[in-house]
Amino acid sequence: MNLEKINAFFENDRYVKLSQMVIDAVKPGEATCSMMIQPCHLNGWDVVQGGAIFTLADFAFAVASNVTNGKLTASLNNNISFFRPPKGKKLLATATVLSASKRICFYAVHVTDDLGTDVAQMNVSGYIKDMELDFN
Repeated sequence: MNLEKINAFFENDRYVKLSQMVIDAVKPGEATCSMMIQPCHLNGWDVVQGGAIFTLADFAFAVASNVTNGKLTASLNNNISFFRPPKGKKLLATATVLSASKRICFYAVHVTDDLGTDVAQMNVSGYIKDMELDFN
């Protein structure tokens, strides 16, 4: 897998770019993405907005599933549980494949902060389209 090609593929994801999310690591069946917590990510209580956490988790799923399947993959259903607010300065989301068939995949995404705080868990099902992608 070529991280440069993976980053190029996701370059047009404007919301990810605006939110300053990055791809940290990718291997078959797994991807880790991160985001430094900025003032724009905070809600009225000065806590990271749930939507920012959701987006980071969804992005980690997108990276892991598209690279692992080698085909264009989109979310069908996302279910997130928020455990506690982050205490650190950075969020990390690691998406791991649970199961995949020809058209449907299932991933678990664990979100922590840089201090090891368990922040959230997302379960995602995705649809695998018949469109080949090249990340080599």
